[in-house]
Amino acid sequence: MSTIFSQIVEGEIPARIVYEDETTIAFLDANPLAPGHTLVIPKDEYERLNDVPEDVATDLYATVHRMVPAVEESVDADATTVAFNNGEEAGQEVPHVHCHIVPRFQGDGGGPIHGLFGGPADLADDKLDDIAADIESRA
Repeated sequence: MSTIFSQIVEGEIPARIVYEDETTIAFLDANPLAPGHTLVIPKDEYERLNDVPEDVATDLYATVHRMVPAVEESVDADATTVAFNNGEEAGQEVPHVHCHIVPRFQGDGGGPIHGLFGGPADLADDKLDDIAADIESRA
């Protein structure tokens, strides 16, 4: 089943495309959180970042890197929040990897990404050591 983003890639659904290359495409979000809110996606469908092949991930980041200053300059933004929601529990609504580039302005009422959570997790040093070792062994 094709996602709405794949339908945009195929030209079946109109979008305000602002950049396109062989493997990625960037377009304005249809429900923007701020002027210039842009999505960057791989053209092929991958549900989560974990599914994206390394070469496509490299291309995806290169497009994000290219688009951040273009978006900021286009809307005279003071900064941007750049984020992926990786999985439904993280707020991902479309099962097709996508990066949000959201322009930020002084006094816009938005907060840092840390504001999404109720505060830091209360973890003992030995638990942090175990988690770090486990992550390192899988990297």
